[in-house]
Amino acid sequence: MTRHFLDLSDAGPDGIAAMLADALDRKAARIGWPKGKADRDAPLAGHVLGMVFEKNSTRTRVSYDMAMRQLGGSSIVLDAGTTQLGRGESIADTARVLSGYCDAIMIRTDDHAKIEEMARYASVPVINGLTDASHPSQIMADLLTIIESGKPLPGLKLAWVGDGNNVLASIVEAAALMQFDVVAACPQGFMPAEIDLARGQGRVRVVAQASEAVAGADVVVTDSWISMGQEHAETKLAALAPYQVDEALMAQAKPDAVFLHCLPAHRGEEVTDGVIDGPQSLIWPEAANRLHAQKSILRWCFGQIG
Repeated sequence: MTRHFLDLSDAGPDGIAAMLADALDRKAARIGWPKGKADRDAPLAGHVLGMVFEKNSTRTRVSYDMAMRQLGGSSIVLDAGTTQLGRGESIADTARVLSGYCDAIMIRTDDHAKIEEMARYASVPVINGLTDASHPSQIMADLLTIIESGKPLPGLKLAWVGDGNNVLASIVEAAALMQFDVVAACPQGFMPAEIDLARGQGRVRVVAQASEAVAGADVVVTDSWISMGQEHAETKLAALAPYQVDEALMAQAKPDAVFLHCLPAHRGEEVTDGVIDGPQSLIWPEAANRLHAQKSILRWCFGQIG
C-alpha cells in the first residue's frame, strides 16, 4: 500500500520513533558537510518530489527541497496561482497528473479535505506540508529538537500558550502517540476543537491561565496568533494579549525548560524578544531540524524505514 503522511497517526508511534532515530543518525553523519552535498547512500537517487503550494512558505519550501537534494533526489515547485489549480482544475485531476510525473507529492494548503482528496486519487505518497487542521511535518521537527535537548518524550510536560490551532492539534496527536502530556492555555473563542482534544486520549488538559499551563513545564510552545488570510485580527489579538510568552511567564517553567516556536514569529505579540532570543530558546535549531526530520518522513513514505 502507498504510504501517505497526512497526520502523525499515519506513521504511528513505531514509525515516528524510527523516523526520529533515522533523523538523528543522518544529521550526525553530515556534520561539517556542505548543505548541498548528497548523503553517502543517496537513498532517493532518481526520485522526484512534486511540491504544491496554495499557501506561502519559507521553511516548508526550502526544507523539503533541500531534503530531496540531500537524499539524492530532486523536487519541482508548483504554486497554485501559476498552475491549472489556479484556473479551477480539481485536486483529484491534479493528483492523477502529478502521480504520472513525480514519485511523491507534498502539498501545503488551506483545507485539510484537499490533502485527503489528493491522497485518495494519487498513486504515489502524499505528504502534509500544512493544512488548516494539522502540521505534522513541523511537529516531527519539534520532537527531534526536544530529544536533542536531552529530554525524553515519555512523561514530558509540554505547555502550549495561545491559539488552539492546527499546530496544537498535531502536538496533541503526538502526545497520545509518544506518551507525553500537554497543558494548553487558550482563551474562550480560540479553544482547540473537541475532535482534536479527543485525539489526545486523555493526555491533554485545557486551562484558562497561561501561568497554570507553564508551571513546571519542560517545554513551552507558542505560535503566531494571526494566520495567513485570517479576518477579525484585532478581536483575536485582544483576546490573546494575556497569553504572550514573556520572561516572567518562562520563569514559571522548569529552570531547564526550552522554548519552541514554529515561525514566523511576530515579536511583541505572542512572544517577547527576551524569550525568543534568550538562552532557553531553541527556535533556530528547531527550524533547522525541519530539514532533518523531513528527510526521514520522505524515507518512511518510500518504505525505507519504519
